[in-house]
Amino acid sequence: MLRSLADRGHAVHAVGTALDALRRVAAETPDLVVLDLGLPDLDGSDALRMLRGITDVPIIIATARDDEQAIVRLLRAGADDYMIKPFTGAHLDARITTVLRRAGRASRAVQPAVHEVGGLRVDVGERSASLDGVPLALTRKEFDLLAYLAARPGRVVSRRELLEEVWRQPSVGEDQTIDVHLYWLRRKLGESAAKPRYLRTVRGVGFRLVPPD
Repeated sequence: MLRSLADRGHAVHAVGTALDALRRVAAETPDLVVLDLGLPDLDGSDALRMLRGITDVPIIIATARDDEQAIVRLLRAGADDYMIKPFTGAHLDARITTVLRRAGRASRAVQPAVHEVGGLRVDVGERSASLDGVPLALTRKEFDLLAYLAARPGRVVSRRELLEEVWRQPSVGEDQTIDVHLYWLRRKLGESAAKPRYLRTVRGVGFRLVPPD
């Protein structure tokens, strides 16, 4: 896999344990991490959470697990994408290119600015958000999603637009990714789909961010 990616123009560094990965990422800040869940020292999901504690670089999970709930937990924990083994070097290279493009597009989708919607304040330049003056602990993708909606208050944004502009993934069948991130974003905003305050679902169309009633 290392040779395959290197032949495709990537500078690749491999480590064999989660702790080595944490040290390497903290010291060098790579453009992207491919994280195998089969690690000798830590469970891969624990390693993912620890990596998310020190970096917001894109992370692709490589796993033999095809259980839907396990995949949902990984996305919820901060993974940007996942690949189920076995896969080829060409497939991984395509996913890496897509995830890197997606991350760059998401950061360009909203120009550096501060958006305020009710008691919600989103500072795109600082990549920080607060609700009624209390900082929100958001993952990288949760922040990108919130920032995109906050830049368009009151406007209905379709699922397809979110996939294309925030995730850079226009493929059909990725609604689960949006739903997982919206679920956790709602929880951090102190609301739910049944009792929304800021994030409103427009059935069959998409979502919009509005001030509370």
